[in-house]
Amino acid sequence: MTSNLTAYIALICTSGVFNLFLCIYVFLRRHHYTNIALYFIVYTFTISVYCFASAFGLMGSSLEEMKFLTVMIYIGLPFASPLGLLFIMKYLGINTSKKSLVALFAIPVISFFMVATNDFHHLHYKVFEIDPVLGPPFLYLEIGIWYGIYGTFTFACMFVAFLLLLFRWKETAPVYWPQMISLMFGQLIPMVTAFIYLQGWTPPGVDPVPMVLWLTSILYLYAIQSSRMFSVMPVAKAAIFNSINDGVLVLDAQLRLIEYNQAFKGMFDMVTKSRYGLDFQEVWNSLSGADFPLELSSIDWSKEAQAQLEITHHGSIYQVRITPLKQLGNQKGLLFIFTEMTELKRLQMTLEHRAYHDELTQIYNRRAFFENCEQELLLAKQKELPYTLIIFDIDYFKKVNDTYGHDVGDQLLAHVVYICQTQLGEDILFARYGGEEFVLGLRNYTAVEGEMLANQLRVSLESEPLLTQEIAISVTISSGVAETSVHSEESLDQLIKKADQALYEAKRNGRNQVKVYDSFDTIYQTNG
Repeated sequence: MTSNLTAYIALICTSGVFNLFLCIYVFLRRHHYTNIALYFIVYTFTISVYCFASAFGLMGSSLEEMKFLTVMIYIGLPFASPLGLLFIMKYLGINTSKKSLVALFAIPVISFFMVATNDFHHLHYKVFEIDPVLGPPFLYLEIGIWYGIYGTFTFACMFVAFLLLLFRWKETAPVYWPQMISLMFGQLIPMVTAFIYLQGWTPPGVDPVPMVLWLTSILYLYAIQSSRMFSVMPVAKAAIFNSINDGVLVLDAQLRLIEYNQAFKGMFDMVTKSRYGLDFQEVWNSLSGADFPLELSSIDWSKEAQAQLEITHHGSIYQVRITPLKQLGNQKGLLFIFTEMTELKRLQMTLEHRAYHDELTQIYNRRAFFENCEQELLLAKQKELPYTLIIFDIDYFKKVNDTYGHDVGDQLLAHVVYICQTQLGEDILFARYGGEEFVLGLRNYTAVEGEMLANQLRVSLESEPLLTQEIAISVTISSGVAETSVHSEESLDQLIKKADQALYEAKRNGRNQVKVYDSFDTIYQTNG
């Protein structure tokens, strides 16, 4: 055995030992890693089989031994490259179906059987002989048709794996670059070596690929130890980042766009990777337009500040939370989280509407009236402005219900509200107080002005009866008006009580009229 041959065997065995060590090392620590480690274990095991079988092949002395050891080589060799590709795909979070796996390993399986049965068809090797010049263990080979298919497939697997890693480079944080470099060289080194071998630039009769695989195993070990590959992977980050239902947008320290996830892309399809590096304000304007201005430079992020707002885009409502990204106490950027709130907001608006609006007439209910009127009354006192209430109810409403039924009674209530709304301004608080009784809160109205409005409503309703399919129903109302004086400290309940007393007087005195509660606790009448 020549010294060169001994060196070849030593290098190949070194590769086999290193890869077997990696396989065992990761296997023993597999419980500390993610599931991606299992693919790596199988990958390095097939490389070990390939290397050791290649080393024994260089120690063969007969053609039969060489054929047997070549079959042993093909237990690992054809599976290594597709397993490497599958490992990279899993690392990058690329899912594979069962059909894809069958297709990926079909050629390796066929290649193994082609080599094992080559003497019967010579499709893999046209000629498989001991080199007549160099002698054993060197072989003289002429490749067949299937070898061309198998070789192309093997090279393609390594090349595709390398490209997948290369294309993901820009999306990977610098902390994970050692992992990415190790994996890229793990595909590049055997690919380049195989290319050199096929060009005939290596010693004849010797496959140099297993001699260089110890380099890739050292790179893998470095990545496992230094950057916690299998424990923390950029792909895990990417997979989580892109699987988040919320849209995520990332700005750097200069407030430039540097990253977004798939959910964000689904929300705002006008933002593409071509906008990477653009100033935040330009990106934000394309998202929200001028309706939701946001000036980030005015916020002191050093004080753990956070911002939250809502924007509407193409009919969808988003809650936007903004928080600083920090490293060692220094701001390194901003994180925007967009949560779609459309359905929740619609549900919230529906519930709020039901909570504060009368279901039949769709005007404010009693609860909403009290909440709004308390605020209006307080503001009127602060500004020393008059505030007036009108309480009115529909005359003989019970008789309408008893005569025509509750359906017609509901129509009458809606009719009254509609007629009143045509006479009322938006600044007037209008609510259903209960049953057939309604209330109006009048900001900056005196009792005299309130009386005029109450009479205006009474006349309008009296002149526009409810028209049903069978009959026209006349409508009259009785109203009570009460004003709180500018310097009065009376409460809303007291003001309502005064308006109620005035209403009671209007009804007691024949209905279809307006009564005003004056400041001297006397009531005077305006007849219809």
